[in-house]
Amino acid sequence: MKETPKEKKIHKNLIPGQMSIEGFLGKDKRNYSEIISTDRAELDRLDLTTKMIADRLQYFTDSAFESYDSSIIIDEKYEVNYKSFRGKLICPFGHPGVYRKGMISLMNLGNGIEINWTPLNIHMISDHCFFEGKGSIHRLEPMILKDAIF
Repeated sequence: MKETPKEKKIHKNLIPGQMSIEGFLGKDKRNYSEIISTDRAELDRLDLTTKMIADRLQYFTDSAFESYDSSIIIDEKYEVNYKSFRGKLICPFGHPGVYRKGMISLMNLGNGIEINWTPLNIHMISDHCFFEGKGSIHRLEPMILKDAIF
């Protein structure tokens, strides 16, 4: 199936050097729509929704935002750190709005799983079911998310 001009623009935005140095696809050779389709199927298998995941990540992000670059314990189970960076990012899918630059790290103290995400990750998961490509530095695996944040 031939890509539309909009899909071509989105793909261009996702490759390294366009909107970010590393890009959003990692070493994944699949088209972003294939990545999304595979992740949707994984979410169904795990009985999760993008809303459930995004809401949970936003909860930790909001709780840790005022930590001023030090970690805090949330719900007696999660150690979370928010590192804020100067600037803002826009959505590579063309959605309006800007997202703070930052890196949130979470350690589940119960099972030792550690994950990292950005505010833009939350938006891309919530609105586009995009967890990034395999090998991307910000790729969030749905199965690991389930074990880490629920």
